[in-house]
Amino acid sequence: MVRKFCGVMLFAAMASVAAAQSAEPTASEAASLVQVETKGNQAVSASTFTLQVDGRTTPIQGLSPIQPQNLEVALLIDDGARRGLSLQLGDLDAFIKELPPGVKVLVGYMSNGTVMSVGRFSADKEAVAKQLRIPFGIPGLSASPYFCLSEFVKHWPSNVPAARIVLMITNGVDLYNGSTSIMNQNSPYVQTAGDDAQRAGVVVYPLYYGDAGIYGMRNNFSGQSYLQQIADATGGESLYGGTITPVSFKPYLDTFVKQLEGTYVMNFQLPPVKREHSGSLLRMHVKSNEKGIKVRSPQNVVVEGVE
Repeated sequence: MVRKFCGVMLFAAMASVAAAQSAEPTASEAASLVQVETKGNQAVSASTFTLQVDGRTTPIQGLSPIQPQNLEVALLIDDGARRGLSLQLGDLDAFIKELPPGVKVLVGYMSNGTVMSVGRFSADKEAVAKQLRIPFGIPGLSASPYFCLSEFVKHWPSNVPAARIVLMITNGVDLYNGSTSIMNQNSPYVQTAGDDAQRAGVVVYPLYYGDAGIYGMRNNFSGQSYLQQIADATGGESLYGGTITPVSFKPYLDTFVKQLEGTYVMNFQLPPVKREHSGSLLRMHVKSNEKGIKVRSPQNVVVEGVE
């Protein structure tokens, strides 16, 4: 907690480009998100990083900060969470109201494979905060938070070009996978949710909220493992790593806000691809060229704009 975090996010917004009607490989412009952790006030620029896409070194063409008005944050809460989450509503209310001016926020509740929201993204923090409520608290109501996440990112309720961030509060358990054993952590639904989020250019920050339930510690370990997979896939960070319910969300919400303060767009050109591969995911890897800087990025970038 003593280390200073400079959360640098670079949102994925793919630019469309004209392509020939042949099957010849075609290059396209792309952008992605990375998060950078520094030990001091180190400046970052395009030369700070090395990028590889599909195993090939790819020049970084630009690195520019995101303005708050170009940032959308979706706060998604598991409607099956136990009603004790009501004790955290004060922290969530303050979190929404203290986001930087211009940031657009949405509150949604994950239930029955979808996300229910009474509003859309809005920069009116007071109005959005009023949408907070106590979860219904019916165990398993969300069935799988990953179904809900997939549905939400595929139908993101905004068509404005912006950095897209999800803060997801849930126990992370995927009941559809048939087991909460830590030995069975290969859920296809978690994998699909991660892929869908990357295709939509969405970075996911899970905040674990446990449930005593009938699964005990198996529930805790399984949910935490899945949430970590989602964070790793999308370039986010799992904000709470314990296996018991946090006493207060405030320290983790503060960390999230601090990371939003250093949001950048990294632009680069994808390697040439054939048009039939449009919409597929290419493996990407970003590393720092400087000591004292750690970098986190999505595991893949989507190929778009090839016809």
